[in-house]
Amino acid sequence: MFFFDPLYFLFALPPLALMIYAQIKVRSTYTRFSKVQNLRGVTGIQVARTLLAAQGLSHVRIEQSQGMLTDHYDPRGKVLRFSPDVYNSASVAALGIVAHEIGHALQDEKKYFPMTVRSTLVLPANIGTYAGYVFFILGMIISIPQLVWVGVALFSAAVLFSMVTLPVELDASHRARKMLLSQGLVAQAEYNGASAVLTAAALTYVASMLQAVANLLYYVFAAVGMGRRD
Repeated sequence: MFFFDPLYFLFALPPLALMIYAQIKVRSTYTRFSKVQNLRGVTGIQVARTLLAAQGLSHVRIEQSQGMLTDHYDPRGKVLRFSPDVYNSASVAALGIVAHEIGHALQDEKKYFPMTVRSTLVLPANIGTYAGYVFFILGMIISIPQLVWVGVALFSAAVLFSMVTLPVELDASHRARKMLLSQGLVAQAEYNGASAVLTAAALTYVASMLQAVANLLYYVFAAVGMGRRD
């Protein structure tokens, strides 16, 4: 049964291990610096308002979301949403997270090309992730290579989305670091802490991309192998 193909684990386990490490790193780094108060005592919402005004983005709304690490920017509604632990916190971790999400708002305002591409890939990637798997599995079960290749093609959209997401996230973190320094919101020690949070988060996107690429490579390898058998 190909469901238990040991070859799959040769492709999947390395990026999976990196993803697990990345998730642990994010949690531990966030937990560490969420307990360190910034010297100015400014909360996430205060930092957000300061940075938005400085970047000419006062039209972007700010809302409080639910959950932990649910912070994000919604380009459709021009809304920044911060989790309670960031919105109300005066921690070093909050500085980095808020600045990163405002980095996305700035990308949107400046029409940053990779972000525009990523936005157009959201729907194809969502469809490709699930439909690609269905076609791949179905093609393998009934031994129709054409269906397997359809699955490969559909899943490729999800891989492309992951590949475009990485530079978008890295650029947002780069903008975040520049904003924090230019607005004088961090001392050097705080900058290092906020930067560590951003670096840990970036690792999860690297791992996610590698996972998607590894899955696609396995799909291609399996499809080529089926073609040779036929």
